[in-house]
Amino acid sequence: MIQREHPVAFWRGALLSAIVLIMGVALLGLSGWFITAAAAAGLAGMGTVFDIFRPSAMVRFLALGRAAARYGERVLTHDATLRALEALRTRLLSGLLTAPYARMVRLRGPQTLNRLTADVDALDGVPLRLVLPVLAGLATQFVAFFTLWALVGLPVALWVLLGYLAGMAVIFWQTMRKAAPLSRRAEVAAQAFRARLIDLIRARPDLTIYGRLTAQAEATMTADTRRTELRRQQDHAERLAGAATQMLGAVVAGGSLWLGILMVQAGAIAPAFAALGFFATLALAETIAPLRRAASEIGRMAEAARRVSRDLLEPTVPATATPEVSALPLLLESVTLHRPATEVPIVKNMSFSIAAGETVALTGPSGAGKSTVLLALAQLHPVAEGQITLGGHRIEAWDEQALRDDVTLLTQRSALMSGTVREALHLVAPKCDDAALWQVLEVVQLADTLNARDGLDTHLGTRGQGLSGGEARRLTLARALLKRPKVLLLDEPTEGLDAETALKVLQSIRHFLPDAAILIAAHQAVEIEFADRTVPIK
Repeated sequence: MIQREHPVAFWRGALLSAIVLIMGVALLGLSGWFITAAAAAGLAGMGTVFDIFRPSAMVRFLALGRAAARYGERVLTHDATLRALEALRTRLLSGLLTAPYARMVRLRGPQTLNRLTADVDALDGVPLRLVLPVLAGLATQFVAFFTLWALVGLPVALWVLLGYLAGMAVIFWQTMRKAAPLSRRAEVAAQAFRARLIDLIRARPDLTIYGRLTAQAEATMTADTRRTELRRQQDHAERLAGAATQMLGAVVAGGSLWLGILMVQAGAIAPAFAALGFFATLALAETIAPLRRAASEIGRMAEAARRVSRDLLEPTVPATATPEVSALPLLLESVTLHRPATEVPIVKNMSFSIAAGETVALTGPSGAGKSTVLLALAQLHPVAEGQITLGGHRIEAWDEQALRDDVTLLTQRSALMSGTVREALHLVAPKCDDAALWQVLEVVQLADTLNARDGLDTHLGTRGQGLSGGEARRLTLARALLKRPKVLLLDEPTEGLDAETALKVLQSIRHFLPDAAILIAAHQAVEIEFADRTVPIK
Protein backbone atom coordinates (compact mmCIF):
# COMPACT_ATOMS: atom_id res chain seq x y z
CA MET A 1 0.00 0.00 0.00
CA ILE A 2 2.88 2.38 0.77
CA GLN A 3 4.33 1.79 -2.67
CA ARG A 4 0.92 2.53 -4.19
CA GLU A 5 0.08 5.58 -2.07
CA HIS A 6 3.55 7.17 -2.05
CA PRO A 7 5.65 5.45 -4.74
CA VAL A 8 8.26 8.20 -5.10
CA ALA A 9 8.98 8.39 -1.37
CA PHE A 10 9.01 4.60 -1.10
CA TRP A 11 11.51 4.04 -3.89
CA ARG A 12 13.68 6.96 -2.80
CA GLY A 13 13.73 5.46 0.68
CA ALA A 14 14.58 2.03 -0.71
CA LEU A 15 17.38 3.55 -2.81
CA LEU A 16 18.79 5.43 0.16
CA SER A 17 18.57 2.26 2.28
CA ALA A 18 20.70 0.44 -0.29
CA ILE A 19 23.10 3.41 -0.55
CA VAL A 20 23.58 3.38 3.24
CA LEU A 21 24.53 -0.30 3.19
CA ILE A 22 26.71 -0.02 0.09
CA MET A 23 28.57 2.96 1.56
CA GLY A 24 29.04 1.06 4.82
CA VAL A 25 30.55 -1.90 2.98
CA ALA A 26 32.72 0.39 0.83
CA LEU A 27 33.86 2.35 3.89
CA LEU A 28 34.99 -0.67 5.87
CA GLY A 29 36.46 -2.42 2.82
CA LEU A 30 38.38 0.69 1.77
CA SER A 31 39.60 1.27 5.32
CA GLY A 32 40.90 -2.30 5.51
CA TRP A 33 42.62 -1.96 2.14
CA PHE A 34 44.07 1.44 3.08
CA ILE A 35 45.54 0.28 6.40
CA THR A 36 46.97 -2.93 4.93
CA ALA A 37 48.34 -1.24 1.82
CA ALA A 38 49.93 1.56 3.87
CA ALA A 39 51.55 -0.97 6.19
CA ALA A 40 52.85 -3.01 3.25
CA ALA A 41 54.26 0.15 1.63
CA GLY A 42 56.00 1.05 4.86
CA LEU A 43 57.55 -2.39 5.20
CA ALA A 44 58.75 -2.20 1.60
CA GLY A 45 60.33 1.22 2.20
CA MET A 46 57.85 2.97 -0.10
CA GLY A 47 55.93 4.93 2.54
CA THR A 48 57.10 8.27 1.23
CA VAL A 49 55.60 7.68 -2.19
CA PHE A 50 52.39 5.99 -1.04
CA ASP A 51 49.30 8.10 -1.85
CA ILE A 52 47.43 8.60 1.40
CA PHE A 53 45.35 11.61 0.38
CA ARG A 54 42.89 10.13 -2.06
CA PRO A 55 42.06 7.04 0.07
CA SER A 56 41.67 9.16 3.20
CA ALA A 57 39.45 11.60 1.29
CA MET A 58 37.30 8.69 0.12
CA VAL A 59 37.04 7.42 3.69
CA ARG A 60 35.78 10.81 4.85
CA PHE A 61 33.38 11.05 1.90
CA LEU A 62 31.93 7.61 2.56
CA ALA A 63 31.59 8.28 6.30
CA LEU A 64 29.80 11.60 5.85
CA GLY A 65 27.80 10.38 2.87
CA ARG A 66 26.62 7.34 4.81
CA ALA A 67 25.41 9.53 7.69
CA ALA A 68 23.56 11.86 5.31
CA ALA A 69 22.01 8.94 3.41
CA ARG A 70 20.92 7.31 6.67
CA TYR A 71 19.20 10.52 7.74
CA GLY A 72 17.44 10.88 4.39
CA GLU A 73 16.41 7.22 4.40
CA ARG A 74 14.90 7.52 7.87
CA VAL A 75 13.00 10.68 6.99
CA LEU A 76 11.63 9.43 3.67
CA THR A 77 10.71 5.89 4.68
CA HIS A 78 9.11 6.90 7.98
CA ASP A 79 7.24 9.77 6.35
CA ALA A 80 5.92 7.50 3.59
CA THR A 81 5.00 4.83 6.14
CA LEU A 82 3.16 7.23 8.44
CA ARG A 83 1.25 8.81 5.54
CA ALA A 84 0.26 5.40 4.19
CA LEU A 85 -0.89 4.27 7.64
CA GLU A 86 -2.93 7.45 7.95
CA ALA A 87 -4.65 6.63 4.66
CA LEU A 88 -5.11 3.04 5.83
CA ARG A 89 -6.79 4.14 9.07
CA THR A 90 -9.13 6.38 7.10
CA ARG A 91 -10.08 3.57 4.74
CA LEU A 92 -10.60 1.16 7.63
CA LEU A 93 -12.88 3.55 9.50
CA SER A 94 -14.78 4.34 6.31
CA GLY A 95 -15.22 0.63 5.69
CA LEU A 96 -16.59 0.07 9.18
CA LEU A 97 -18.90 3.07 8.99
CA THR A 98 -20.42 1.77 5.75
CA ALA A 99 -20.42 -1.89 6.76
CA PRO A 100 -23.68 -3.86 6.51
CA TYR A 101 -25.91 -3.36 9.51
CA ALA A 102 -25.78 -7.05 10.43
CA ARG A 103 -22.04 -6.81 10.82
CA MET A 104 -22.00 -3.38 12.41
CA VAL A 105 -24.26 -4.43 15.29
CA ARG A 106 -21.76 -7.15 16.19
CA LEU A 107 -18.95 -4.63 16.60
CA ARG A 108 -18.05 -3.47 20.09
CA GLY A 109 -16.46 -0.02 20.20
CA PRO A 110 -13.53 -0.49 22.62
CA GLN A 111 -12.62 -3.95 21.31
CA THR A 112 -12.84 -2.87 17.66
CA LEU A 113 -10.80 0.28 18.25
CA ASN A 114 -8.26 -1.72 20.23
CA ARG A 115 -7.90 -4.30 17.45
CA LEU A 116 -7.68 -1.72 14.67
CA THR A 117 -5.03 0.25 16.55
CA ALA A 118 -2.95 -2.84 17.23
CA ASP A 119 -3.29 -4.12 13.65
CA VAL A 120 -2.24 -0.84 12.04
CA ASP A 121 0.66 -0.53 14.49
CA ALA A 122 1.76 -4.03 13.52
CA LEU A 123 1.65 -3.17 9.82
CA ASP A 124 4.14 -0.32 10.19
CA GLY A 125 6.81 -3.00 10.60
CA VAL A 126 6.12 -4.48 7.15
CA PRO A 127 7.94 -1.78 5.17
CA LEU A 128 10.39 -0.68 7.84
CA ARG A 129 11.51 -4.05 9.18
CA LEU A 130 10.76 -6.44 6.34
CA VAL A 131 10.33 -5.08 2.80
CA LEU A 132 12.92 -2.29 2.76
CA PRO A 133 15.64 -4.24 4.64
CA VAL A 134 15.20 -7.23 2.31
CA LEU A 135 15.30 -5.11 -0.87
CA ALA A 136 18.25 -3.03 0.33
CA GLY A 137 20.10 -6.10 1.63
CA LEU A 138 19.71 -8.04 -1.61
CA ALA A 139 20.78 -5.06 -3.69
CA THR A 140 23.86 -4.55 -1.52
CA GLN A 141 24.78 -8.23 -1.60
CA PHE A 142 24.72 -8.32 -5.40
CA VAL A 143 26.63 -5.04 -5.75
CA ALA A 144 29.21 -6.40 -3.33
CA PHE A 145 29.36 -9.68 -5.26
CA PHE A 146 30.31 -8.01 -8.54
CA THR A 147 32.68 -5.58 -6.84
CA LEU A 148 34.51 -8.32 -4.94
CA TRP A 149 34.63 -10.41 -8.09
CA ALA A 150 36.36 -7.55 -9.89
CA LEU A 151 38.74 -6.52 -7.09
CA VAL A 152 39.41 -9.71 -5.12
CA GLY A 153 38.27 -12.69 -7.12
CA LEU A 154 35.35 -14.97 -7.88
CA PRO A 155 36.00 -17.50 -5.04
CA VAL A 156 35.72 -14.83 -2.34
CA ALA A 157 32.75 -13.07 -4.00
CA LEU A 158 30.85 -16.34 -4.48
CA TRP A 159 31.56 -17.52 -0.93
CA VAL A 160 30.32 -14.26 0.57
CA LEU A 161 27.11 -14.13 -1.53
CA LEU A 162 26.10 -17.76 -1.07
CA GLY A 163 27.17 -17.85 2.56
CA TYR A 164 25.04 -14.87 3.59
CA LEU A 165 22.01 -15.68 1.44
CA ALA A 166 21.85 -19.38 2.28
CA GLY A 167 22.72 -18.91 5.93
CA MET A 168 20.21 -16.12 6.48
CA ALA A 169 17.50 -18.05 4.66
CA VAL A 170 17.95 -20.93 7.09
CA ILE A 171 18.03 -18.62 10.14
CA PHE A 172 14.98 -16.66 8.95
CA TRP A 173 12.97 -19.82 8.28
CA GLN A 174 13.84 -21.42 11.59
CA THR A 175 13.10 -18.24 13.55
CA MET A 176 9.86 -17.64 11.70
CA ARG A 177 8.75 -21.24 12.27
CA LYS A 178 9.21 -20.84 16.01
CA ALA A 179 8.37 -17.18 16.54
CA ALA A 180 5.43 -16.68 14.17
CA PRO A 181 2.95 -18.65 16.33
CA LEU A 182 4.35 -16.93 19.42
CA SER A 183 3.90 -13.45 17.94
CA ARG A 184 0.31 -14.24 16.92
CA ARG A 185 -0.54 -15.61 20.35
CA ALA A 186 1.24 -12.71 22.06
CA GLU A 187 -0.82 -10.22 20.05
CA VAL A 188 -4.06 -12.04 20.93
CA ALA A 189 -3.02 -12.04 24.60
CA ALA A 190 -2.17 -8.33 24.45
CA GLN A 191 -5.57 -7.50 22.99
CA ALA A 192 -7.29 -9.69 25.58
CA PHE A 193 -5.42 -7.87 28.32
CA ARG A 194 -6.38 -4.44 26.98
CA ALA A 195 -10.03 -5.48 26.54
CA ARG A 196 -10.23 -6.82 30.09
CA LEU A 197 -8.55 -3.72 31.45
CA ILE A 198 -11.02 -1.49 29.62
CA ASP A 199 -13.92 -3.57 30.98
CA LEU A 200 -12.44 -3.33 34.48
CA ILE A 201 -12.28 0.47 34.28
CA ARG A 202 -15.55 1.16 32.46
CA ALA A 203 -17.70 -1.41 34.27
CA ARG A 204 -16.25 -0.80 37.74
CA PRO A 205 -19.60 0.26 39.33
CA ASP A 206 -21.48 -2.76 37.93
CA LEU A 207 -18.65 -5.14 38.86
CA THR A 208 -18.65 -3.75 42.39
CA ILE A 209 -22.43 -4.12 42.74
CA TYR A 210 -22.38 -7.75 41.62
CA GLY A 211 -19.23 -8.63 43.58
CA ARG A 212 -17.17 -9.34 40.46
CA LEU A 213 -14.57 -6.59 40.79
CA THR A 214 -11.91 -8.84 42.31
CA ALA A 215 -12.57 -11.60 39.79
CA GLN A 216 -12.26 -9.15 36.88
CA ALA A 217 -9.04 -7.74 38.32
CA GLU A 218 -7.64 -11.27 38.64
CA ALA A 219 -8.67 -12.08 35.06
CA THR A 220 -6.91 -8.91 33.88
CA MET A 221 -3.73 -9.83 35.75
CA THR A 222 -3.88 -13.37 34.35
CA ALA A 223 -4.10 -11.97 30.80
CA ASP A 224 -1.18 -9.65 31.52
CA THR A 225 0.90 -12.55 32.87
CA ARG A 226 0.18 -14.62 29.77
CA ARG A 227 1.01 -11.68 27.51
CA THR A 228 4.30 -11.09 29.31
CA GLU A 229 5.28 -14.76 29.15
CA LEU A 230 4.56 -15.00 25.42
CA ARG A 231 6.53 -11.81 24.80
CA ARG A 232 9.41 -13.27 26.78
CA GLN A 233 9.38 -16.42 24.66
CA GLN A 234 9.22 -14.33 21.48
CA ASP A 235 12.12 -12.20 22.69
CA HIS A 236 14.12 -15.36 23.44
CA ALA A 237 13.56 -16.60 19.87
CA GLU A 238 14.67 -13.22 18.51
CA ARG A 239 17.82 -13.29 20.65
CA LEU A 240 18.66 -16.75 19.39
CA ALA A 241 18.23 -15.47 15.84
CA GLY A 242 20.54 -12.57 16.68
CA ALA A 243 23.18 -14.94 18.04
CA ALA A 244 22.89 -17.13 14.94
CA THR A 245 23.22 -14.05 12.73
CA GLN A 246 26.39 -13.00 14.55
CA MET A 247 27.82 -16.50 14.18
CA LEU A 248 26.93 -16.50 10.48
CA GLY A 249 28.77 -13.23 9.98
CA ALA A 250 31.83 -14.58 11.78
CA VAL A 251 31.85 -17.80 9.74
CA VAL A 252 31.45 -16.02 6.40
CA ALA A 253 34.10 -13.42 7.32
CA GLY A 254 36.48 -16.15 8.49
CA GLY A 255 35.97 -18.07 5.25
CA SER A 256 36.56 -14.91 3.25
CA LEU A 257 39.83 -14.29 5.10
CA TRP A 258 40.99 -17.88 4.59
CA LEU A 259 40.23 -17.77 0.86
CA GLY A 260 42.00 -14.42 0.61
CA ILE A 261 45.11 -15.82 2.31
CA LEU A 262 45.15 -18.77 -0.08
CA MET A 263 44.89 -16.43 -3.05
CA VAL A 264 47.69 -14.22 -1.68
CA GLN A 265 49.90 -17.26 -1.19
CA ALA A 266 49.14 -18.28 -4.77
CA GLY A 267 50.11 -14.80 -5.96
CA ALA A 268 46.66 -14.15 -7.41
CA ILE A 269 46.03 -10.93 -5.40
CA ALA A 270 47.91 -8.53 -3.20
CA PRO A 271 47.49 -8.75 0.61
CA ALA A 272 45.66 -5.40 0.68
CA PHE A 273 42.88 -6.80 -1.53
CA ALA A 274 42.54 -9.84 0.72
CA ALA A 275 42.03 -7.40 3.60
CA LEU A 276 39.49 -5.50 1.50
CA GLY A 277 37.50 -8.71 0.99
CA PHE A 278 37.61 -9.57 4.69
CA PHE A 279 36.50 -6.14 5.96
CA ALA A 280 33.82 -5.84 3.29
CA THR A 281 32.47 -9.21 4.41
CA LEU A 282 32.31 -7.96 8.00
CA ALA A 283 30.35 -4.91 6.87
CA LEU A 284 27.92 -7.04 4.88
CA ALA A 285 26.68 -8.53 8.15
CA GLU A 286 24.67 -5.30 8.49
CA THR A 287 22.49 -6.39 5.55
CA ILE A 288 21.09 -9.36 7.47
CA ALA A 289 20.91 -7.93 11.01
CA PRO A 290 17.40 -6.35 10.70
CA LEU A 291 15.83 -9.61 9.54
CA ARG A 292 15.93 -11.24 12.95
CA ARG A 293 13.24 -8.90 14.28
CA ALA A 294 11.19 -9.25 11.12
CA ALA A 295 11.30 -13.03 11.48
CA SER A 296 10.12 -12.81 15.10
CA GLU A 297 7.18 -10.52 14.28
CA ILE A 298 6.10 -11.84 10.88
CA GLY A 299 3.28 -13.86 12.41
CA ARG A 300 1.81 -10.74 13.99
CA MET A 301 2.24 -8.80 10.74
CA ALA A 302 0.58 -11.52 8.65
CA GLU A 303 -2.38 -11.83 11.01
CA ALA A 304 -2.84 -8.05 11.10
CA ALA A 305 -2.65 -7.87 7.29
CA ARG A 306 -5.29 -10.60 6.99
CA ARG A 307 -7.73 -8.79 9.28
CA VAL A 308 -7.08 -5.37 7.77
CA SER A 309 -7.58 -6.61 4.20
CA ARG A 310 -10.96 -8.00 5.28
CA ASP A 311 -11.98 -4.70 6.85
CA LEU A 312 -10.88 -2.40 4.04
CA LEU A 313 -13.59 -0.38 2.39
CA GLU A 314 -14.82 -1.94 -0.82
CA PRO A 315 -15.95 0.34 -3.64
CA THR A 316 -19.63 1.12 -3.40
CA VAL A 317 -21.95 0.87 -6.38
CA PRO A 318 -23.56 4.25 -7.04
CA ALA A 319 -27.32 4.51 -6.93
CA THR A 320 -29.12 4.12 -10.23
CA ALA A 321 -31.53 6.92 -9.40
CA THR A 322 -31.71 9.95 -7.14
CA PRO A 323 -35.39 10.57 -6.44
CA GLU A 324 -36.57 14.14 -6.71
CA VAL A 325 -40.14 13.45 -5.74
CA SER A 326 -41.79 13.13 -2.38
CA ALA A 327 -40.57 10.19 -0.32
CA LEU A 328 -44.12 8.87 -0.04
CA PRO A 329 -45.86 6.55 -0.37
CA LEU A 330 -43.92 3.70 1.18
CA LEU A 331 -44.92 0.35 -0.31
CA LEU A 332 -43.98 -3.26 0.46
CA GLU A 333 -44.94 -5.82 -2.19
CA SER A 334 -44.73 -9.55 -1.40
CA VAL A 335 -41.60 -9.04 0.71
CA THR A 336 -39.78 -12.00 2.24
CA LEU A 337 -36.93 -11.46 4.70
CA HIS A 338 -34.44 -14.01 5.98
CA ARG A 339 -32.78 -14.16 9.36
CA PRO A 340 -29.29 -12.59 9.30
CA ALA A 341 -26.63 -14.78 7.64
CA THR A 342 -29.14 -17.61 7.03
CA GLU A 343 -31.67 -18.77 4.46
CA VAL A 344 -34.35 -19.16 7.12
CA PRO A 345 -37.32 -16.85 6.39
CA ILE A 346 -38.47 -14.66 9.27
CA VAL A 347 -41.07 -12.66 7.32
CA LYS A 348 -42.93 -14.18 4.37
CA ASN A 349 -44.87 -12.52 1.57
CA MET A 350 -45.67 -9.29 3.44
CA SER A 351 -47.46 -6.46 1.65
CA PHE A 352 -48.70 -3.13 2.97
CA SER A 353 -48.33 0.60 2.34
CA ILE A 354 -48.09 3.77 4.40
CA ALA A 355 -49.35 7.16 3.28
CA ALA A 356 -48.36 10.64 4.39
CA GLY A 357 -49.67 11.55 7.85
CA GLU A 358 -50.53 7.92 8.67
CA THR A 359 -49.42 5.99 11.75
CA VAL A 360 -49.16 2.21 11.40
CA ALA A 361 -48.31 -0.28 14.14
CA LEU A 362 -46.54 -3.56 13.38
CA THR A 363 -47.76 -6.13 15.84
CA GLY A 364 -46.82 -9.67 16.66
CA PRO A 365 -44.99 -11.76 19.27
CA SER A 366 -41.33 -11.18 20.11
CA GLY A 367 -39.07 -12.58 17.41
CA ALA A 368 -41.75 -12.38 14.73
CA GLY A 369 -39.64 -10.00 12.63
CA LYS A 370 -40.96 -6.51 13.42
CA SER A 371 -37.48 -5.05 13.93
CA THR A 372 -36.24 -6.80 10.79
CA VAL A 373 -38.99 -5.17 8.72
CA LEU A 374 -37.91 -1.74 10.00
CA LEU A 375 -34.30 -2.51 9.11
CA ALA A 376 -35.34 -3.56 5.60
CA LEU A 377 -37.30 -0.33 5.14
CA ALA A 378 -34.17 1.61 6.12
CA GLN A 379 -32.14 -0.50 3.65
CA LEU A 380 -30.16 -2.09 6.47
CA HIS A 381 -31.38 -5.64 5.83
CA PRO A 382 -31.46 -7.37 2.42
CA VAL A 383 -34.77 -8.25 0.80
CA ALA A 384 -34.83 -11.92 -0.19
CA GLU A 385 -37.97 -11.71 -2.35
CA GLY A 386 -40.39 -8.98 -3.41
CA GLN A 387 -39.59 -5.28 -3.39
CA ILE A 388 -39.83 -2.14 -1.29
CA THR A 389 -40.54 1.15 -3.07
CA LEU A 390 -40.31 4.65 -1.68
CA GLY A 391 -41.54 7.62 -3.65
CA GLY A 392 -42.04 5.40 -6.68
CA HIS A 393 -38.43 4.14 -6.69
CA ARG A 394 -37.06 0.85 -5.46
CA ILE A 395 -35.30 1.50 -2.18
CA GLU A 396 -32.06 0.00 -3.53
CA ALA A 397 -31.97 2.75 -6.17
CA TRP A 398 -31.96 5.58 -3.67
CA ASP A 399 -28.88 7.69 -3.14
CA GLU A 400 -27.61 6.96 0.38
CA GLN A 401 -27.69 10.56 1.59
CA ALA A 402 -31.11 11.22 0.07
CA LEU A 403 -32.50 8.11 1.76
CA ARG A 404 -31.10 9.12 5.16
CA ASP A 405 -32.55 12.60 4.79
CA ASP A 406 -36.07 11.24 4.20
CA VAL A 407 -36.09 8.05 6.31
CA THR A 408 -35.08 7.91 9.98
CA LEU A 409 -34.92 4.76 12.07
CA LEU A 410 -34.84 4.64 15.86
CA THR A 411 -33.62 1.17 16.82
CA GLN A 412 -34.06 -0.54 20.16
CA ARG A 413 -30.46 0.22 21.10
CA SER A 414 -29.51 3.73 20.05
CA ALA A 415 -26.17 4.99 21.27
CA LEU A 416 -25.49 8.02 23.45
CA MET A 417 -21.92 9.18 23.86
CA SER A 418 -20.28 11.03 26.70
CA GLY A 419 -20.96 14.78 26.52
CA THR A 420 -23.72 17.28 27.08
CA VAL A 421 -27.34 17.04 26.00
CA ARG A 422 -26.69 19.85 23.52
CA GLU A 423 -23.81 17.88 21.98
CA ALA A 424 -25.97 14.74 21.76
CA LEU A 425 -28.63 16.64 19.78
CA HIS A 426 -26.12 18.55 17.65
CA LEU A 427 -24.81 15.22 16.43
CA VAL A 428 -27.81 15.15 14.08
CA ALA A 429 -28.47 18.88 13.63
CA PRO A 430 -25.28 20.85 14.34
CA LYS A 431 -26.80 24.16 13.17
CA CYS A 432 -29.94 24.04 15.31
CA ASP A 433 -30.25 26.82 17.88
CA ASP A 434 -31.20 26.22 21.50
CA ALA A 435 -34.84 27.15 20.89
CA ALA A 436 -35.20 24.32 18.35
CA LEU A 437 -33.52 21.92 20.75
CA TRP A 438 -35.87 22.83 23.59
CA GLN A 439 -38.84 22.43 21.24
CA VAL A 440 -37.92 18.84 20.43
CA LEU A 441 -37.25 18.11 24.12
CA GLU A 442 -40.78 19.36 24.88
CA VAL A 443 -42.09 16.89 22.28
CA VAL A 444 -40.50 13.92 24.07
CA GLN A 445 -41.46 15.22 27.54
CA LEU A 446 -37.86 15.79 28.66
CA ALA A 447 -37.81 19.58 29.00
CA ASP A 448 -38.97 19.69 32.63
CA THR A 449 -36.54 16.97 33.64
CA LEU A 450 -33.57 18.77 32.11
CA ASN A 451 -34.69 22.20 33.34
CA ALA A 452 -34.44 20.86 36.87
CA ARG A 453 -30.78 20.05 36.20
CA ASP A 454 -28.34 21.97 33.96
CA GLY A 455 -30.58 22.23 30.93
CA LEU A 456 -28.85 21.63 27.63
CA ASP A 457 -25.52 21.63 29.47
CA THR A 458 -26.50 18.56 31.49
CA HIS A 459 -23.53 16.22 31.21
CA LEU A 460 -24.07 12.60 30.22
CA GLY A 461 -21.68 9.77 30.88
CA THR A 462 -20.82 6.93 28.55
CA ARG A 463 -23.94 5.31 27.04
CA GLY A 464 -26.12 8.03 28.54
CA GLN A 465 -25.16 7.51 32.18
CA GLY A 466 -26.94 10.08 34.30
CA LEU A 467 -30.32 9.43 32.68
CA SER A 468 -32.79 6.69 33.43
CA GLY A 469 -33.54 4.12 30.75
CA GLY A 470 -36.74 5.88 29.70
CA GLU A 471 -35.07 9.31 29.68
CA ALA A 472 -32.18 8.07 27.56
CA ARG A 473 -34.67 6.49 25.18
CA ARG A 474 -36.56 9.77 24.80
CA LEU A 475 -33.35 11.70 24.20
CA THR A 476 -32.46 9.44 21.29
CA LEU A 477 -36.02 9.88 20.03
CA ALA A 478 -35.58 13.67 20.20
CA ARG A 479 -32.40 13.34 18.20
CA ALA A 480 -34.27 11.37 15.52
CA LEU A 481 -37.06 13.96 15.37
CA LEU A 482 -34.57 16.76 14.67
CA LYS A 483 -34.10 15.35 11.16
CA ARG A 484 -37.81 15.99 10.45
CA PRO A 485 -38.02 12.89 8.22
CA LYS A 486 -40.82 12.07 5.82
CA VAL A 487 -40.77 8.47 7.06
CA LEU A 488 -40.16 7.77 10.76
CA LEU A 489 -39.48 4.16 11.79
CA LEU A 490 -39.74 3.55 15.55
CA ASP A 491 -38.82 0.34 17.33
CA GLU A 492 -40.60 0.28 20.70
CA PRO A 493 -40.32 4.07 21.18
CA THR A 494 -42.17 4.21 24.53
CA GLU A 495 -40.29 1.41 26.26
CA GLY A 496 -39.77 2.23 29.93
CA LEU A 497 -42.55 4.85 30.04
CA ASP A 498 -45.83 4.77 31.87
CA ALA A 499 -48.97 4.77 29.74
CA GLU A 500 -49.81 8.46 30.35
CA THR A 501 -46.33 9.73 29.42
CA ALA A 502 -46.14 7.35 26.46
CA LEU A 503 -49.42 8.69 25.05
CA LYS A 504 -48.24 12.30 25.46
CA VAL A 505 -45.00 11.49 23.63
CA LEU A 506 -46.83 9.81 20.72
CA GLN A 507 -49.33 12.65 20.40
CA SER A 508 -46.52 15.23 20.46
CA ILE A 509 -44.60 13.34 17.76
CA ARG A 510 -47.62 13.39 15.48
CA HIS A 511 -48.14 17.09 16.13
CA PHE A 512 -44.44 17.79 15.47
CA LEU A 513 -44.45 15.75 12.23
CA PRO A 514 -48.02 16.08 10.92
CA ASP A 515 -47.23 14.89 7.39
CA ALA A 516 -44.77 12.12 8.17
CA ALA A 517 -45.53 8.45 7.71
CA ILE A 518 -44.84 6.75 11.06
CA LEU A 519 -44.33 3.00 11.39
CA ILE A 520 -44.04 1.61 14.92
CA ALA A 521 -42.83 -1.85 15.92
CA ALA A 522 -45.31 -1.95 18.78
CA HIS A 523 -45.28 -3.95 22.00
CA GLN A 524 -47.11 -1.56 24.32
CA ALA A 525 -50.89 -1.35 24.23
CA VAL A 526 -50.70 2.46 24.11
CA GLU A 527 -48.69 2.28 20.87
CA ILE A 528 -51.19 -0.06 19.23
CA GLU A 529 -54.18 2.01 20.34
CA PHE A 530 -52.58 5.23 19.12
CA ALA A 531 -51.96 3.88 15.60
CA ASP A 532 -54.43 4.53 12.79
CA ARG A 533 -54.25 0.84 11.89
CA THR A 534 -52.22 -2.26 12.63
CA VAL A 535 -50.32 -4.69 10.43
CA PRO A 536 -49.90 -8.07 12.15
CA ILE A 537 -46.85 -10.26 11.63
CA LYS A 538 -47.53 -13.90 12.31
